[in-house]
Amino acid sequence: MARVIVYYAHPGHKHSHVNRDMMAVAQAIEGVTFVDLYAEYPRHNINIDKEQERLVNHDFIVFQFPLFWYFTPSLIKEWEDLVLEYGFAYGTGGDALAGKSMMLAITTAGPEEAYQPEGYQHYPLETFLTPLEQTARLCKMAYLPPYVLHAALRAPKEDRVSPHVEGYRRLL
Repeated sequence: MARVIVYYAHPGHKHSHVNRDMMAVAQAIEGVTFVDLYAEYPRHNINIDKEQERLVNHDFIVFQFPLFWYFTPSLIKEWEDLVLEYGFAYGTGGDALAGKSMMLAITTAGPEEAYQPEGYQHYPLETFLTPLEQTARLCKMAYLPPYVLHAALRAPKEDRVSPHVEGYRRLL
């Protein structure tokens, strides 16, 4: 059975409309390692050795977060900058993640049609996620299609939270 780790990053967790429910489902699945980055590293003081060991011990790395200003919350970027070191994740001798898979589980405030050339975001969502895709490739990981819920702020009123969370459970 594949070993899955979910890195959850939501700086406004208590205000979450969907990510809290997704988090609860991920935490409840036996065999899935769940890491709440903001709870574990509230001051961004990341334990590099611990995180590298976690990565080595898992086959699928999932980052769960709300899209913030067209990218990840800051702690994920800090985590990447420190944990994915030359010689570990890429470069000479850096093949510790080779053959693993990375996936994003994200929510957006905007509706799906906003992420089109004619939409108010002007670009497809995948354009904003390109740096993460390239990070996976540089680290010799497979980049899997993201699991996305658009218009997450409206999702509770439109009864879209439960089906999305159930889909996430099945995916994990």
